[in-house]
Amino acid sequence: MAQRTQRLVEATRRSLPEGTFVVGAGLVIAGITAYAFQILSFRSLSKADYAALNALWVFVFVLAPGFFLPLEQEVGRAVADRRSRQVGGGPVVRRAALLGLLLTCGLAITTIIVSVVTDVIDNLFEGLTGLVVCLIIALFTYCFQHVTRGTLSGNDRFRPYGMILGAEGMFRFIPCVALAVAGVSNPVWYGLCLAIPPVLGSLVSLIGQHGLLAPGPSAPWSELSANLGFLLGGSLLAQTLSYAPFIGAQLLATPAEKAAVADFIVGLFLARIPILLFQAVQAALLPKLAHLAGSGQHDDFRDGIRKLILVVVGISVIGVIAAATLGATVGEILFGSKFTLENVDLALLAAGSGLFILALTLAQALIALLGHARAPVAWGIGLAMFVVATAFSGGDLFRRVEVGYIAGTGAAAAVMGLMLYLQLRKGIPDDGLASLVEQIEHEPLEI
Repeated sequence: MAQRTQRLVEATRRSLPEGTFVVGAGLVIAGITAYAFQILSFRSLSKADYAALNALWVFVFVLAPGFFLPLEQEVGRAVADRRSRQVGGGPVVRRAALLGLLLTCGLAITTIIVSVVTDVIDNLFEGLTGLVVCLIIALFTYCFQHVTRGTLSGNDRFRPYGMILGAEGMFRFIPCVALAVAGVSNPVWYGLCLAIPPVLGSLVSLIGQHGLLAPGPSAPWSELSANLGFLLGGSLLAQTLSYAPFIGAQLLATPAEKAAVADFIVGLFLARIPILLFQAVQAALLPKLAHLAGSGQHDDFRDGIRKLILVVVGISVIGVIAAATLGATVGEILFGSKFTLENVDLALLAAGSGLFILALTLAQALIALLGHARAPVAWGIGLAMFVVATAFSGGDLFRRVEVGYIAGTGAAAAVMGLMLYLQLRKGIPDDGLASLVEQIEHEPLEI
């Protein structure tokens, strides 16, 4: 039995692209350390300060993946394309770095203007200007990281790619432990633990790497693909919908409800555990689907998509059941007696997270079939549905945004599924298959 199991493991390992497991390991480390950061900061800060810290968290993980993940994907695609033609990719990386720098400077200036002319610092950051500074720092560090990740993936350097993911998590977790042990209660210090590690993890991963910027012909702007705008729009809308419950709760909360929002934030992170689990599934299954598609096995590709959807639904159902029965108990064990959210809230948030995973899975398949312009439409419909459902649903604050989350992610998944179904009925284009191989072979989901 043991030998048979070993043979199955080895066969599975051979069937997956090189680097799948090391990227998966990096994702697991990143996920565990992210939850450890949340636990330590919740226990160390007041609920108001914890909510302010997570306003920073949400802004970072909406803006950074929203704007820079598409840039990473295009860098990886363009560098890989040049390598296949034995052309150096250095000019592409430099062009992308310049684009990223200009984009980051624009975002930083916009952040400063919004902070000055609105009440965002008082309403979301509890009057802590230092958290806005952390946000600006994080924009630059994550831009550097995503360009680095794209360069590594385009050069088939997936071991250092996985190292970035794990190293960033450790560089965030270790200082956070020190702050918690020292009894530090200023959220700005925890914000720096969020903002600085991306560049540290990137620099560590580059140690010993050579030939990443091979010389070659100059790169025009068009080499970064006309689809970059669609990818950027879809990524930004998806990340916004992912964190829409937190954004809605923060904006709609009365002064008396502000402290309770901290519990809601913790509940949202607990409900997103299935998303973390799906990252591990994606690291093992999506590359296999890419190779089925790339080799022209269209029926096997369709069958693989159906099986992946079943896996997503299974993980989501387990997540909802676990949240409905054990969620509050697990929350109190991990986050202490300050955590007071009920099982029903956790179950509703888990349902929304499950639907978000489904929409994200369908979106990747749709984009692979040259549906770059369609995916943002589905995400936009989902976000609009969240706003409408939240505005018109009854109940207390939490129930309103929970219902809105389910309605929004459900609408996005339904529209995405319909678009994918219609595209599959037309047939799978050969250039779409190439896009699939390039785009999802090693790219992890950003959550």
